[in-house]
Amino acid sequence: MTDSDTVTPDLPLSPAVRIGILTSGGDAQGMNAAVRSVVRSALSAGAEVFAILEGYQGMIDGGDGIREMSWDDVGSILHRGGTVIGTYRSAEMRERAGRLKAVHHLLERGIDRLIVIGGDGSLTGLNLLRTEWPGLLDELVGSGQISQQTAEEHPNLMIAGLVGSIDNDLVGSDMTIGADTALHHIVSAIDDLSSTAASHQRSFVVEVMGRHCGYLALMAAVAGGADYVLVPEMPPAPGWEERMCAELRRGRQAGRRDSIVVVAEGATDREGNPIRSDYVREVLTDRLGEDTRVTILGHVQRGGKPSAYDRWASTLQGYHAVHELLTATPDSPGRVIGTCGNRVRRLDLMTAVHDTQQVPVLIKEGRYDEAMAMRGSSFTEMDAIFTELSEPARTAAELSGGPDSKRIAIMHAGGPAPGMNTAAQALARLGISRGHTMLGIRNGFVGLAKGDIGELTWEDVEGWTGEGGAELGTRREMPGTGELYAISRALEDARVDGLIVVGGYAAYDTVHCMTTERDRYPAFHIPTVCLPASIDNNLPGSEFSIGADTALNVIVDAMDKIKESGIASRRCFVVETMGKTCGYLALMSGIAAGAERIYLNEEGISLDDLAHDVHWLRESFGNGRRIFLAVRNETASQNYTTDFIAKVLEEESHGMYDVRQVVLGHIQQGGSPSPFDRLLATQFSYHALNLLDELLATDRDDACCIGLSESEIQSNNMLLMPSLVDVGTRRPREQWWLHLRKVAHAVSDEVRQPPNPSQSA
Repeated sequence: MTDSDTVTPDLPLSPAVRIGILTSGGDAQGMNAAVRSVVRSALSAGAEVFAILEGYQGMIDGGDGIREMSWDDVGSILHRGGTVIGTYRSAEMRERAGRLKAVHHLLERGIDRLIVIGGDGSLTGLNLLRTEWPGLLDELVGSGQISQQTAEEHPNLMIAGLVGSIDNDLVGSDMTIGADTALHHIVSAIDDLSSTAASHQRSFVVEVMGRHCGYLALMAAVAGGADYVLVPEMPPAPGWEERMCAELRRGRQAGRRDSIVVVAEGATDREGNPIRSDYVREVLTDRLGEDTRVTILGHVQRGGKPSAYDRWASTLQGYHAVHELLTATPDSPGRVIGTCGNRVRRLDLMTAVHDTQQVPVLIKEGRYDEAMAMRGSSFTEMDAIFTELSEPARTAAELSGGPDSKRIAIMHAGGPAPGMNTAAQALARLGISRGHTMLGIRNGFVGLAKGDIGELTWEDVEGWTGEGGAELGTRREMPGTGELYAISRALEDARVDGLIVVGGYAAYDTVHCMTTERDRYPAFHIPTVCLPASIDNNLPGSEFSIGADTALNVIVDAMDKIKESGIASRRCFVVETMGKTCGYLALMSGIAAGAERIYLNEEGISLDDLAHDVHWLRESFGNGRRIFLAVRNETASQNYTTDFIAKVLEEESHGMYDVRQVVLGHIQQGGSPSPFDRLLATQFSYHALNLLDELLATDRDDACCIGLSESEIQSNNMLLMPSLVDVGTRRPREQWWLHLRKVAHAVSDEVRQPPNPSQSA
């Protein structure tokens, strides 16, 4: 029955744990990944799960609005934008009568656990339902709609929330579902606008979403190399128009052919008056005589395929939301599942919602520093970085020959990684702003040994932020003992006071070697800082390396296309990724692309594994499967190669399916860096220069590496490198992402489920 006003007999009781899942409020890319994860994680754990369609309205309507989900019901949704179970802003849910209907319909199916994916309003409604649950039960018992026995079987509602919001406005969590993908769209648009603006020497004002949160605007301004940004948390002081024009005028004088101003839709001045993008255009046109256009990105920011991050992070959060409910007790408070770096953070739901809703209040009261602080240290730091990059304290001409000027050299080493250019530009411009003479070393340590060093000016690095490759050049070769002398002489001849090396394992190994050889080569007694840049994500002291996120997005995009190519047939794909002996790319892309099997070097491959997989495929395709995806790290096994695995699976198919192998190769190292890699490279550069400035000021010659660990940027002395890595495999001793193997199994290992795999994963 669907009418809560009708007296119904006692509801059927079941010992099974039953979980409801709904999406509410505005849609966000990655919601489908979270729904898929909740459904499959719950089924893997032995629970039953129900999708509540069209948000809270599905609970109120009941009937077909609440549907039990099977493994296959969430097949082929991982890559889709929006939410396949629908979302709706239900006015009826705001009334107690509506909530009474909702509870009745939940109890019809024995559901007393709920996971809601939405914004702060949706989560507030969830907590209200939890608080009112006992009273609503009493009312339903009193009206005869449920029995006392049913009420006693379900005395409490246990809840967990996931925040789906492209604004990234949840206080206490680093990222919300959809924010990374939205940033991809915005930065891509800025890149496109920059090229057309430069062609015509034109300015663009770009308006992005963010009513109360400036995350998208600020991060897009940094990642897109914009000239000015306006965010709600820090309204500009009176006279901001002239200051903005001065910065754009400075850029033009430096030879820049385009200007970009990013405006958050909720930006205001300090009187609370909205700053409209059209007004900014008028200011630039009137005061600078610029040909200025406005681009309002609007809802395209919400649409499209989710990024690799929004797939794997949403999968991780969905898994933990399920296990939060499975371990909940009647006294457990409502939790919202957030993130801290790459780890899950469980937050008190109402505390998080209250803090999030407090930010607009602080802004309205003029407490801007407090509002900025609520957004977290990364937000405030990125604001400082953008200010230094866009408004340098001094120009290069003013700095020339200054008494505090140091000669700092920048170089790349190892394989190319998207984001190397971003780091080089940030290092050069931040260094110039601080009064240093910045030097560029071309072609890695090979170029350094040849003395290929030249000064980098502000103009030299113009436009490098979004460029792939490495404009300074990079080489994998590590110098031999005989070349160390040449490197030492080159550093002396160029009068290098400090060295920053952006690169991979070869860069780290060489700097470590130089550090241990200082007694023989006095020129190596200079402060040196390494920045991690490697698509393999295998460097010590950092959980993320510049370039790995871009490579991951390239791989996932390729896998989407590969799966689409085989949808009309019955096909198994075996895809090989890079990574050397580190399985990061294979595992994370496998989770993000919905792979059924992932082969890692860390686990190896056995004949028993392959025999198991052969039986799995036969059973799976025998029950209607059309697509099967296996991902293999390039060095998962010396003998069980990608070609070997594909041939074994093909030989044992008995005509039920065919097999194709795909080696992705060097496309994984190319392309424009993702927003994440641009921001990471910029942040690493900022910290590297801060560290170098500190070492120079205290006359120390430490060699260090910068890294990100649990959302904090830290440094390690390079002399500790042997203790941080497994020398034989050239990867860190601690690899945080290996813990995600259990998540991958929970959402892909359908052997645990009744065999009826009619759809792809």
